Amino acid sequence: MTIRLGILISGRGSNMMTIVEAIRRGEIDAEVALVFSNRPKAPGLAWAREQGLPTESFHHGKFESREAFDEAVVACLRAAEVEWIALAGFMRILSGRFLQAFPGRILNIHPALLPSFPGVDTHERALEAGVKLHGCTVHVVSEVLDGGPIVAQAAVPVLDDDTPDTLAARVLVQEHVIYPRALTLAAAGRLEVEGARVRVRDADGDEPGMLIWP
Repeated sequence: MTIRLGILISGRGSNMMTIVEAIRRGEIDAEVALVFSNRPKAPGLAWAREQGLPTESFHHGKFESREAFDEAVVACLRAAEVEWIALAGFMRILSGRFLQAFPGRILNIHPALLPSFPGVDTHERALEAGVKLHGCTVHVVSEVLDGGPIVAQAAVPVLDDDTPDTLAARVLVQEHVIYPRALTLAAAGRLEVEGARVRVRDADGDEPGMLIWP
């Protein structure tokens, strides 16, 4: 069955655009039930409206607590009959109340090879640490910041002359590869969470792996 997907953004929404395009190509068996942003002027929200997608937005600063904001967002998602959620540059830490509303059905894309460099400024920190490989991770969201079970990862080499911007640009290319792939499996009901690990149900030797190398 086609899943109803909610996409949450805070900025330009490049991963959202990639997901929408993959749905339209028939790669992900999903329909976008709602695009939500906590920033009413987010460029990605304007793009979603231009595409005719259902949208909603209100600023988190208007709420007295994180939980109150999350409850309002959850109400919008439930009204839209959302089943799975893709965080696509949504710059908010979700409360336990949010996670309980969609247990095991919230995915996030993080610009680092978790568990290394959780949080923000990942590219700067990777360069400072002198790592030779950097990348991105799709994971199931848990109450531990950027600590949920890993679904897919992509690695890129760190070059000697890299800056945070050049490294971020190469990582973003791979974000656009692995996020649709992870959502394709989620929509097909093929992701199985076993403790801290995620397995792909009915995988065969010809199927692309969930780790993309340079």
